[in-house]
Amino acid sequence: MIAGVLKEKTGETRVALVPEIVKQLVRQSVTVWVEAGAGAQAFYPDEAYTEAGAVIKPAADILQQADLLLGLGLSDHHIREAIPEGKTLAGIFQPLYNTGLMQKAATRRLTLFSLDTIPRTTRAQSMDVLSSQANIAGYKAVLLAAYTYSRYFPMFMTAAGSIAPAKVLVLGAGVAGLQAIATARRLGAVVEVFDTRPAVKEEVMSLGGRFIEVEGAADASQAGGYAVEQTEAYKRRQEEKIADSIAKADIVITTAQIPGKPAPVLVTRAMLERMRPGAVIVDLAAATGGNTALTQDSSTVQHNGVTIIGNSALAATMPVDASKLYARNLFNFLQLIIREGQLAPDFEDDIVQGACITRNGAVVNERVKALGSLVV
Repeated sequence: MIAGVLKEKTGETRVALVPEIVKQLVRQSVTVWVEAGAGAQAFYPDEAYTEAGAVIKPAADILQQADLLLGLGLSDHHIREAIPEGKTLAGIFQPLYNTGLMQKAATRRLTLFSLDTIPRTTRAQSMDVLSSQANIAGYKAVLLAAYTYSRYFPMFMTAAGSIAPAKVLVLGAGVAGLQAIATARRLGAVVEVFDTRPAVKEEVMSLGGRFIEVEGAADASQAGGYAVEQTEAYKRRQEEKIADSIAKADIVITTAQIPGKPAPVLVTRAMLERMRPGAVIVDLAAATGGNTALTQDSSTVQHNGVTIIGNSALAATMPVDASKLYARNLFNFLQLIIREGQLAPDFEDDIVQGACITRNGAVVNERVKALGSLVV
């Protein structure tokens, strides 16, 4: 079996496989082909791949002859034209937001395994690409905020006077939020945290954050670690609590997302008007609309002295470690679909089922079908 790794689309610095994982696949009798320069932006040169046992090949050869194509994302061009019909792919395809693209993949009889839909269970932790990449994003969000912010993070006592510590508000205490809390605390900030899931309060407090409680949250225990839709009454109470905290905040890190839906707007224009000049917001949910009323994806907006940074691709700013973690997640998943060096997915396995989006000319993932009502 040949596993192929292509260069990612423009702007993506990560690579699906790193040399140390190539070496492990080769030991399992898998032939690995890598497009020239595929790992260059993540600082993995072609020579490192060849030393690990991979073969450097042109993209055309990989597309035509590889049995399994490994990557991070997919472009519409890849689905419609470049990838031959019947191929198997594994990556992060965001199928809950790209139902139309998934339909096209089904029409071309592509078998897609999207690692971002793997069930977030204990058994699947080693394959959880969302967590490994979100951890980096939460860390970098705080560093980006600190770089942009016009004041110190920690408290300073000097002969010229005292500097109060920065007040950081984190909206959403998932993996990215928890890492943001830990990083902000290490930098000396005072941290408040809001999340609709009361169950995360203990984790927040263990990291040194103050948890903001709002009564009456909908049960999110079956949502796989994500936020869920809330009642209008709860949203009103939530808005009041956030408004009080955001008026005092110097830094706001927002991370809240709901699978298959636009990100909830937690920071309204009225809240932005109350923030102090010089405050900074880093919105990690920008790709799905953002958690503020003025967020623009991949852009920085200035509003009344408040800087709003929309960036949902912060993991790609640390491509060496991000690629290493992703490749390890991918390798662990491949153990479920490769047997004795051959592609042999066990479609009865709950993790394989959860990751499989299209197969045999149809969209087979129930969550994606429910969102798009897709019929081939």
